[in-house]
Amino acid sequence: MISITTKTLQDLEFNTVLQTVSDACNTEIGKQKALEIVPFNNKENLMNALLQTSEYLSSFTNNNAIPNHGFDNITNDIKFLAIEDSFLEVSSFRKIATLSETVNVLLVFLKKFHDYYPKLNERATQVEYTKYIIQKIDEIVDKYGEIKDNASPDLINIRRDMSLVRGKVNQSFGQAMSQYNSLGYLDEIKESFVENRRVLAVLAMYRRKVKGSILGSSKTGSIAYIEPEATLRYSRELSNLEYEEREEITRILKKLSNDIRPFLELLKQYQEFLSDIDVVAAKAKYARKINAVLPTITNEKELYFRDAFHPILYLNNLEKKEKTYPQTIELNNENRIIVISGPNAGGKTISLKTVGLLQLMLQCGLLIPVHERSKTFLFDRILTDIGDNQSIENHLSTYSYRLKNMNYFLKKCNAKTLFLIDEFGTGSDPELGGALAEIFLEEFYHREAYGIITTHYSNLKILANELPFASNANMLFDEKSLEPMYKLILGQAGSSFTFEVAQKNGIPYGLINRAKKKIEVGKVRFDKTIATLQKERTKLEKTSQTLKEEESKAREEGKKMVTINSKIQEKLERYQELYDANQRLIYMGQKIDDIAEKYFNNKDKKVLIGEFLKIVEIENSKRKKATAKERVEKEIIKKKVIEEVHVKVEEIREVKKEKKIKAQKIESEKPKIILKVGDRVRMFDGKAVGTIDKIEKNKAVVNYGVFTSKVNLEQLEFVQAK
Repeated sequence: MISITTKTLQDLEFNTVLQTVSDACNTEIGKQKALEIVPFNNKENLMNALLQTSEYLSSFTNNNAIPNHGFDNITNDIKFLAIEDSFLEVSSFRKIATLSETVNVLLVFLKKFHDYYPKLNERATQVEYTKYIIQKIDEIVDKYGEIKDNASPDLINIRRDMSLVRGKVNQSFGQAMSQYNSLGYLDEIKESFVENRRVLAVLAMYRRKVKGSILGSSKTGSIAYIEPEATLRYSRELSNLEYEEREEITRILKKLSNDIRPFLELLKQYQEFLSDIDVVAAKAKYARKINAVLPTITNEKELYFRDAFHPILYLNNLEKKEKTYPQTIELNNENRIIVISGPNAGGKTISLKTVGLLQLMLQCGLLIPVHERSKTFLFDRILTDIGDNQSIENHLSTYSYRLKNMNYFLKKCNAKTLFLIDEFGTGSDPELGGALAEIFLEEFYHREAYGIITTHYSNLKILANELPFASNANMLFDEKSLEPMYKLILGQAGSSFTFEVAQKNGIPYGLINRAKKKIEVGKVRFDKTIATLQKERTKLEKTSQTLKEEESKAREEGKKMVTINSKIQEKLERYQELYDANQRLIYMGQKIDDIAEKYFNNKDKKVLIGEFLKIVEIENSKRKKATAKERVEKEIIKKKVIEEVHVKVEEIREVKKEKKIKAQKIESEKPKIILKVGDRVRMFDGKAVGTIDKIEKNKAVVNYGVFTSKVNLEQLEFVQAK
């Protein structure tokens, strides 16, 4: 069973990842589920979750986009429906029908495209497909969420009667309004509405002359609002019918509720299924944002993250338009523990967090931003000790808290544990704290746990070098500027560059020298040696990069040369074919010339025809008779060549057209020169240069020496002033 503590989740900022996934969900239930994601205890369930996300991610790039799976929460409606003799409102039934329809569409789609989405379809087969719920609700409720007239025979009759009575209400009101208006009893507005009832706007002085019920008056009291007597009678009848309608609708909704009640568990399944798909979709959207993939999950104990990005840092840098540097880290049976050293602010902690967070994400069913050839093992525990560990609540110092944490590590650490410790051994006397940290590291090592630690302690660097299945690593630094290069280098310890960084930050050289004298010579020499090695490593990295670039250029040049060589070879072959064909024609010509000369001398047609036929027979014997298939192929090749020629011609035309437009644009952008008599000019699309003899309105007479021409000034281009 996998064990992840709350502290580990906080150290690795896992909740930030879950919040981003939650924000990508469409539904409230989905959002809540996303925030409650925890590591899987079962490998089969984990692989299902990972493959479902991977399948959904593929839907963004293929032509079979997964249908909408949004829905309105019906949790409260389900709870209410579970109560005996209760009934739901019309709006609730509309939500249930939409939910059922969405599920049905999704089930049919996933079944149809099960080859593309096998794991999603496997999840869908756990849900029952039924049209009964939709049919029952559609019989009663229309698409606008209103009860249909034909929901029951009684409702049809009631609504028909209501329609007739409304007609009578309007008719009687219209007659009363016409009558009293003609008598001048009404105000200018004539009518109004009071308590949803249509009333006459009667002038206060005539209110006693109008038969009906007074329902109110205006603020000033100058108008009385009266419902006419005839209308009042029909209004009462309409109120009775409306009451009957409400009673009938309640009866219909109770019956519909009883019809749907047996499907309560199925509706819960529907909501569960759609919210699960919503979370899968959100994971896929998140994976697309961080360029995540599903690495290989191995049974062998190894972790290989190639070009791994820290997802939170990657998204933050993406917003700031800054570069994020990927790391490549490998842990296996031959190299179980990595000790990362080097100066602060070089990216040690980020490298540590990247491994922990990506492993945690993967074991929670999330795809991770690594190279597709990455692979990893599933750990039972992930233990972390990262960041400021001072416990204010328990009145513990940083070191006391860290020791308490180490004690927990020692209790839980085994061969299937991944531990990540930042600034290992700090918080106490360097000599004593370093010695204790060394013992802890040896203990983790003998328990065959996998882990990464960061430290400044030299004894831990030496221990990592001495242990067969542990290794040092450092974050690459530029030896001149001492700026971090954010690249992890395995196999070598890193210098803390203590004095170099101090000097770079303006600490006087004299003070640095005094500090050097106060510490052991051996330690300075050791740190200096590491620093020198790091500088050499940096130089080698840069040289290697330069060589790679040059090799890439050479490869490109080689490809170009091969292409040019093949083109030259093709040309030579074509020229050879042309030469052979010409030689044959020359030979034929000579033969025919000889025959013609013989005929000129002896005038013997028989010999002439015989010789000519002989030549034809010899030439035809060399020809091979093409089959129907070859003739078709020849025609196809011919057509293809013609098409290619046409395409090439069109391309050339397009290029010329673009050039012409570009030239015209450039010309239009040029400052306009006012042409004068004597200026040397030429036409925009011509080459001949002439002199302007005369300008009449917008036309000019241009003298080209041999002839003159009358041209629009707009068509002339200035060449030289007079």
